[in-house]
Amino acid sequence: MSRPSPKLLHLTVQVPADIKGRRRSGSIVKVEEVGGRTEELLDRSAYLNINANWVNAKGAWLIHVVLVFMGKIIIDTIPGMTQQISWTLVNLIYLNLSYLMFHWVTGIPFDNELHGGAYDDLTLWEQIDDGAQYTPSKKWLFTAPILLFLASTHYTNYNPWLFAINLTALIVLAIIPKLPQLHRQRVRFLTSDASGVSTPATPSFPKMDQNPLHVENPADARFG
Repeated sequence: MSRPSPKLLHLTVQVPADIKGRRRSGSIVKVEEVGGRTEELLDRSAYLNINANWVNAKGAWLIHVVLVFMGKIIIDTIPGMTQQISWTLVNLIYLNLSYLMFHWVTGIPFDNELHGGAYDDLTLWEQIDDGAQYTPSKKWLFTAPILLFLASTHYTNYNPWLFAINLTALIVLAIIPKLPQLHRQRVRFLTSDASGVSTPATPSFPKMDQNPLHVENPADARFG
């Protein structure tokens, strides 16, 4: 007579339903693109953006030269001002103001409701010529700070310290923000994970009975 094969005990562990996942930690640095939705493109084309169209008007290029010379005259009136410090201040002030105006402030100050907020996330530089690159206006705005840097370098007698300061400000405030690779790109720091995906946490099972399985009569043990 063949010997019956034993069956293993079948245990069912119930996982509590209130186990919650652990949210992913936020990213330290995140680069994202803004202003690329289809509805925003349609809203921008509905009306003329007078906030950025003025750069193509007559005299818009000349105003940069006029402001630089006016600033130079005002700074020269300060007692004890030297030509080296004067040209350096003119260069730094122009770079900081142009960065604030073209690359820091976003949106438009008037008639924003006509465009449905399509320009809220875009800087003035990104609004010029509808975001097109290498247009005449953008070429001039790219060239103007470089010409001012060359003039300030010449009139500071090529002082190495002032040259380093002016060159660093030129690269950081005027050249890098205008690169096509950074068009409509935003660098976010310490942002939370918006994907909505949670990392599962290790479930905490209820404590099992510490007493070992005890059966008085082995014949009474029931196998599932």
